[in-house]
Amino acid sequence: MKKTIVLMVLGLFAFAPAVLSQKNIDPKEIREKMQWFADAKLGIFIHAGIYAVNGIDESWSFHNRKISYADYMKQLQGFTLKKYDPAYWAALIQESGARYAVITTKHHDGVAMYDTRLSDLSIVKKTPAKRDMIKPFFEELRKRNIKCGAYYSLIDWSDANYPGFLNDSGRYLVAKDYDRWNRFRNFFQGQIKEINTLFTPDLWWFDGDWEHSAEEWEAQKVRSIILSGNPKAIINGRLQGYGDYETPEQNFPVSRPAFNWWELCMTSNDNWGFHHDNNWKTPYELITIFVDAVANGGNLLLDMGPKEDGTIPEEQINILKELGAWNKKNGEAIFNTIGGLPHGHFYGPSTLSKDSTTLYLFLHGKVNGPVMIKGLRNKVEEITVVGNGTKLQSKVVGKISWSPIPGLVYIDVPESVADKYVTVLKVKLDKPVSLYGGHGGLN
Repeated sequence: MKKTIVLMVLGLFAFAPAVLSQKNIDPKEIREKMQWFADAKLGIFIHAGIYAVNGIDESWSFHNRKISYADYMKQLQGFTLKKYDPAYWAALIQESGARYAVITTKHHDGVAMYDTRLSDLSIVKKTPAKRDMIKPFFEELRKRNIKCGAYYSLIDWSDANYPGFLNDSGRYLVAKDYDRWNRFRNFFQGQIKEINTLFTPDLWWFDGDWEHSAEEWEAQKVRSIILSGNPKAIINGRLQGYGDYETPEQNFPVSRPAFNWWELCMTSNDNWGFHHDNNWKTPYELITIFVDAVANGGNLLLDMGPKEDGTIPEEQINILKELGAWNKKNGEAIFNTIGGLPHGHFYGPSTLSKDSTTLYLFLHGKVNGPVMIKGLRNKVEEITVVGNGTKLQSKVVGKISWSPIPGLVYIDVPESVADKYVTVLKVKLDKPVSLYGGHGGLN
């Protein structure tokens, strides 16, 4: 992942260069293939790599000179996967409610997590694990009807033909040695073809595109390579404008990203791979972040970092299980929905059924008292609490008979119906949602 600097000013989210809008993609041409992604809402990100041996930053630790490259690579000898159980991983992901998972096939360090024929630097050839992580994991995911995603770093700081190496020094300038750069392009594009052939990912999650231009990467060609092998494959937004959706990282966008589809990728503590980091996000924090992403028309890609032996930290297991229990109870308000009311109509996240006749309201934290919907022209037919079916009453306040302006809808929510994390109300409307957005008076 890229170590980005994020700036929030006046409610605007300043994206890193890797997540700018996909200017070269026509949304109309990809809408059909993007539907499963739009409905999925939740994915699990897996950063598996040799960096788990010492519990240090993935690739960046040597790039930023926290550790020497030689010492970083010594971790190859400690990567065992002796307890790796892809069936357990897939079952845990399924329990979380996630509809897709993305795993590292190669990070910036160049270590392939599968048996690549194009390099000797893989966990199959260079570690005691001597096994391919990707194939058995994808097989277990597909048994459970979970979509499979391949993370692939365009960067390869270990390859002698790649121009970059350390953050303050490199090997050469592309403009001065295009033959060498072409050798690297042939290599990384060959690995993409290889992964496409071996595993047929449903989704490609690129990283590292910020180091070169679309022309230098041959981004349009990379997209063609993938789609010629699998026309339905989805590509994330880190391909210099040739991806299908945007990928803000770690920090939640205050305003919704401009492109049609987006996904917030976020760690469960402060680091991507396994790290000696106990700053775990609580289930409440992650569920509220997840709900906000979905309410704004996006997905959450939540990371887990397995240890070198293939086990998953207990804290991450607990997070995924708690998230799964909440999804099992409240999933109808999350999956296969669309983004909810614009800001100002309800002071909290909301979603809508695809026909817009059912509104879901998400209430964070303690619940005891009235909540309000503003500018709702519809008649409310029924209000229930998702997960237990309790019926609630509503009251319209301020509706004047001679004015077309709707009143305020108040719903009294007793403490007894509260969920321990986020309570969800289901509001059935008489027809597709219709909202008033005027300034009062007679307009």
